[in-house]
Amino acid sequence: MEQTSRVPRAESTLAKTRTLTKMALCVALLAISAYISFPLPFTPAMVTALTIVVNLTAFILKPHEAFLVLLAWMILGAAGVPVFVGGTAGLGKLVGPTGGFVVSFLVAGWLMSKLRGNTNSFKRFVFLGIVVGMPVIYIGGCISMYLVAHMGVWATLVAAVFPFLLGDVVKVLIAAFLATRINRLVKD
Repeated sequence: MEQTSRVPRAESTLAKTRTLTKMALCVALLAISAYISFPLPFTPAMVTALTIVVNLTAFILKPHEAFLVLLAWMILGAAGVPVFVGGTAGLGKLVGPTGGFVVSFLVAGWLMSKLRGNTNSFKRFVFLGIVVGMPVIYIGGCISMYLVAHMGVWATLVAAVFPFLLGDVVKVLIAAFLATRINRLVKD
């Protein structure tokens, strides 16, 4: 009788360990991907690999796990650990012209994870990334640029949305491809 009661506990411990490992890896990947960036001359926003990892996090983790991962990454950056774009850090990055992008990652990651349910579908991931994730991130980025940088509506769209559209679609495709593979290999 004792052996059967230990098996579920052992499986539960293994599942928790697997989940915590995935979460820790996502935080690390967010930090690393922030260093993969390059500037555009006409906007304070940079092209980064962060959005690949934000999408990947949403597609492989449960909503509360994705939220905690993105929150942990934001807290690390706000506390001074150089995990934001280009190895920057500090509270100023959250309230600066591009801070809306960072904060919106938290909302987009949770929302995409919530809406994906328990599916492992490339098409669903692509749909969620393009129809949910990208708009949420763009709205957050536009709001901060508009308010903090005092840009007009058109200038904000030119700086925060238009230059990134095609690249972000490609990044969603990459994240969806990776997530379907990872979800097949690592089951909760």
